[in-house]
Amino acid sequence: MSFKDVIRNNLFQGFSGATLTSAEIILSMTVAFVLAVYLFLIYRLLTKNGFYSKSYNISMAAISLVTCGIIIAMQSSLVISLGMVGALSIVRFRTAIKEPMDLLFLFWSIGTGIICGTGLYKVAVIVAACVTIAILLLRLIPESRSDNILFVNSTDKEIEKKLDAVLTRHTTGRHVKSRNLTATGIDLVYEVRTKDATALVNAVDQTEGVTGVSLIEHEGEFRG
Repeated sequence: MSFKDVIRNNLFQGFSGATLTSAEIILSMTVAFVLAVYLFLIYRLLTKNGFYSKSYNISMAAISLVTCGIIIAMQSSLVISLGMVGALSIVRFRTAIKEPMDLLFLFWSIGTGIICGTGLYKVAVIVAACVTIAILLLRLIPESRSDNILFVNSTDKEIEKKLDAVLTRHTTGRHVKSRNLTATGIDLVYEVRTKDATALVNAVDQTEGVTGVSLIEHEGEFRG
């Protein structure tokens, strides 16, 4: 036997897939299906997305089954494994995921399919339980008060001095994010923290020289 034959035999023996019985395949798909349904229900109960999409939730849960089937097929043959890698390498997902929680559940769904496809059912169940507990516990942590963005339009280019006194009374913190001078006046953008948004807006609106005021709440860092 030549050196080339030894290398080839060892390579194929190293990648030879296990022969899975029909019962093992059905068991893997059944466990993946049960966990996919569980993931579907958890996502529906915990998501705070106002634009909840049932089709996205169904697709996300079904990914577990598809991934499980792919992993099972890849275990059966080296040729199929290489074919799967080649086929998946040309797939491009162009849909942007805007909600971080959606990304978590999508990765969870894919991980569930992979784990079930390899037959590690206990690991899949433990992961599902741990992720659920982690989400519930982290949701109990209270959120800090969000800052607000105050937009002020004025015909008085010296209005900022007048606003300082008003903002001192009605806010617990403020920071000027931008000043925009125009031919007719000035536009100011403040990042403020207040306990009474209505009183703040009314007080600013009553300030002489103010022609428009609006207050919006934002989460995270504001880049003005």
